[in-house]
Amino acid sequence: MPQRTENAEDTSTTGTGTGATVTDLAARLLDAWSARPREGLAAAEHPSDPGIPVLASLLHAAGEPRTERSASRAVAVWARTAGRGPGHCGLYDGGLAGTLVGLRLGARVHPELDPVADRLRDHLVRTAPARGWRGGQVAFPDYDLIVGPSGMLLALSAGTSPTPAELRPFADHLTGLCDADELPRLRTAQYADHPQLAWLDGRINTGMGHGTAGVVAALTAALRRLGPRPELTQALRRATRWLMRQSFDDARSIRTWDGAGLDGPPAAGARARQAWCYGTPGVSWALWDAADAMGDRETAAWAEVAFSTLAERYDESFHLFGDRPADLLALCHGAAGVLAVADAFARHAALPAATALRAHLLAHLLARLPAVEALGGEGMGLLGGAAGPLCALLTAGHGASRAWLPCLGLR
Repeated sequence: MPQRTENAEDTSTTGTGTGATVTDLAARLLDAWSARPREGLAAAEHPSDPGIPVLASLLHAAGEPRTERSASRAVAVWARTAGRGPGHCGLYDGGLAGTLVGLRLGARVHPELDPVADRLRDHLVRTAPARGWRGGQVAFPDYDLIVGPSGMLLALSAGTSPTPAELRPFADHLTGLCDADELPRLRTAQYADHPQLAWLDGRINTGMGHGTAGVVAALTAALRRLGPRPELTQALRRATRWLMRQSFDDARSIRTWDGAGLDGPPAAGARARQAWCYGTPGVSWALWDAADAMGDRETAAWAEVAFSTLAERYDESFHLFGDRPADLLALCHGAAGVLAVADAFARHAALPAATALRAHLLAHLLARLPAVEALGGEGMGLLGGAAGPLCALLTAGHGASRAWLPCLGLR
């Protein structure tokens, strides 16, 4: 079972009192964000980040007049600068696919944003063939979930049902990257002199955010919507089998993955990074969901066991670490991302270990709402800011809409 800390609560997290606490905090943070001078926004929080409209859409659906006002005001303020930013087409880091998600979910609060979302969707689909994505020796924009076509495909699925024609340019490119068993086209070749990413140059990333697990999540979403297509199914099967071959048991008996594929026997020791972006949570979910979509019960069972090895040994004093609140709380590195994955396993796989971990992490985050509020003062982004933990709490703990979960490769 998960290792408990003194501050973790064992009580039920589904009561109305707890729900009111989360929604009240969400409303306060949205109000504070709406009142903040635009030049006062955190530098890391791009104007087009979907965190504000995603959270506002969940809050608005609660149907309480005060929180509805907070949600409505926040989406209106967000929409004034939507689309401004670095100009790339990715899902995060200020990309237009993130703007699309924000417009689509924001339209649940302000319906007049839907036609704007339609126009942006059409632009992204129409210009996809001219993006110049590499078919080998890749960098993140050529394939990944954060800034690349995997995230663009998933963004098309957030809050709506895309047509096959909309998905096909992205699905075809990702399928082509997985045309051989060892996935050589996903081997990076652009980071030899990069100060943070030199470790990855010439290797294949395994993670959900920047790696093969994210490609698998996007191909799975495509398969569910496009139906059986031999090339797509074969590509998905190659990628899942490659990921399985890169796994190993760490010193804590957790079936896990390093940040890149194995070049030899894995180094000894335990792996602390167990998050949505890297390690067992995101990778095992991507494997399970792909197997479920393909009807591969054997691989699905393997992924359930892999996630259970973490869920049964999860220790937040070891697996949550870092110098910033986002490292401990947020969707990318922190407790909120593991909560979202546990919730997906509990809901779709009915996995007992995931249900137990979900309850534990709900209590863990609820006991740290003051820290979430402080994170909101730093940023309200979806992946690294306070919007993420609040969305995870509302969805996993209180049954709020799951329409935003494609932003994480979940459902």
